[in-house]
Amino acid sequence: MGFVNSFKLAAVLLLLPAAFAEGPVILTVAQPQKVAAKRNADVTAKIDVSIADGYHVNSNAPHEAYLIPLRLTWTPAPLTVETVTFPKARDEKYSFSDEPLSVFTGNFEIATKFKVPADALNGPAILAGKLRYQACNNTMCFPPKTVEVRLPVDVQ
Repeated sequence: MGFVNSFKLAAVLLLLPAAFAEGPVILTVAQPQKVAAKRNADVTAKIDVSIADGYHVNSNAPHEAYLIPLRLTWTPAPLTVETVTFPKARDEKYSFSDEPLSVFTGNFEIATKFKVPADALNGPAILAGKLRYQACNNTMCFPPKTVEVRLPVDVQ
């Protein structure tokens, strides 16, 4: 093994613990407000997301296939997802990319339109969701993370 390869291996081994360390909190999701859901109707829930200053997350539709998109998924009961609507992303240029990236920064809202089945049980329920993202700063991207989202629902 040559000097250059030994140096690369040593650098990777030194940086490996940092890849698994808990870093700063980059993305937070506010507790969603309870939604009243009437059977056989549509209801929309909004999720407030905040990205820390100096960071961004890839949009739900990144320009490059290798980038990990922002995704919000929900368990299928007691409501069914009709659409998830993201805000308009911004194209921003960063030093580590030749082309501008489609990103979200700051505070934004994700809206989900649900259909309430006719046979949904009356009463309170919690709808579980997951927001998966890849955060980056001006020089590098971090491993993807997932945030749990719990939406209180009152089926009427």
